[in-house]
Amino acid sequence: MINNKVLAIILGGGQGSRLHPLTENRSKPAVPIAGKYRLVDIPISNCINADIKRIFVLTQFNSASLNRHIKDTYHFSFFSSAFVDVLAAEQTPANKGWFQGTADAVRQSMHHFLRYDFEYALILSGDQLYQMDYDKMIEAHAKNNAEISIATIPVNAKDATSFGILKSNEESLVTSFIEKPDASLLPDWASDVSDEMKREGRHYLASMGIYIFNRDLLVELMNDSSTIDFGKEIIPQSIEKHKTLSYQYEGYWTDIGNIDSFFEANIGLTDNIPKFDLYDRNKRIYTHARMLPTTKMAGTTLDKAVIAEGCIISAAKIEQSVIGIRSRIGKESTVIKTYMMGSDYYETLKEIEEKQIRILMGIGERCFIKNAILDKNCRIGDDVKINGGDHLEDTETETYAIRDGIVVIKNGATIPHGFVI
Repeated sequence: MINNKVLAIILGGGQGSRLHPLTENRSKPAVPIAGKYRLVDIPISNCINADIKRIFVLTQFNSASLNRHIKDTYHFSFFSSAFVDVLAAEQTPANKGWFQGTADAVRQSMHHFLRYDFEYALILSGDQLYQMDYDKMIEAHAKNNAEISIATIPVNAKDATSFGILKSNEESLVTSFIEKPDASLLPDWASDVSDEMKREGRHYLASMGIYIFNRDLLVELMNDSSTIDFGKEIIPQSIEKHKTLSYQYEGYWTDIGNIDSFFEANIGLTDNIPKFDLYDRNKRIYTHARMLPTTKMAGTTLDKAVIAEGCIISAAKIEQSVIGIRSRIGKESTVIKTYMMGSDYYETLKEIEEKQIRILMGIGERCFIKNAILDKNCRIGDDVKINGGDHLEDTETETYAIRDGIVVIKNGATIPHGFVI
């Protein structure tokens, strides 16, 4: 089976400054998504669904929680060669610094990869939301005798200026590449796409940052230490020298690059028919198996709400919101267009009854929360009003930040009774 010849390499990204403050104490792949998962679960699950079960995750910033999640989650049979391993940046006699870019991360880790027998390296990003059949891409790569394959997605003219744009011929071979082209250049960069994509005005092929390299070619390219990034250097430089295939993908895909895209991706899960389908039996998303009780609710009106397990909810109303594991919401509170990540543990009844805790974990009573992200283990006091929107300027405090009108309550922060944002 061809997938036994594949080694998957998931790039954890840099410091994740555009996702700050969610990345203040964790790496990008470890950021909680959809109420119960982590971002890294997406590419790992896509690999497992494609029967690719030799997976490395490369990271260098705040990797402790990512290490713990992967160690607790991905267990395979003792009689299997399957694994998911985290490789953090490490100093060696040959490499004394941090990863300088995507290609440099792979280069510094190559001595780990070469211990394994593989023909194809599947290189993935750790901060994208999508469900893709990698096995079909690998089959196309092998069938066309390609040396490099690039997953591409048709985009419209407005979005094209934010991506690396490829041009392919009638055989789907990449002939040219341009990074974030000016709008005036786009007429010369249209590619052949399906009729459905044409109807949607999506004529340009954007690189998704998903690559397949033949093993020998990857080794050769990694010997050149002057290149540090796949998208900006290796791909543009390789197109004329090596047979490069464009593999078109037309499903849902979003790059979780900043707070706004992260927020919209999560809130999008509350749509009647969400673009990202968590309910597809053939494309399951795997995560840490928790032995949590069912969610309990009293007196709450729900509309377009996604509620994870283990919650205790007495809110008046929850609308267009994602409520994460072990969330607690008090009486008469209203939550609208909010992603509440939940909690890592429960506070005991004894602690609550003896009033050892001044403000309980979760959302208190008579609160109004709108256009917000509540990170893990937050404590929101009673009568708090958080009303995010374009009327708010970007700001940063010890307990919260505002990005593009979205209020982000920081991990473990306490918001006092009656506070207004």
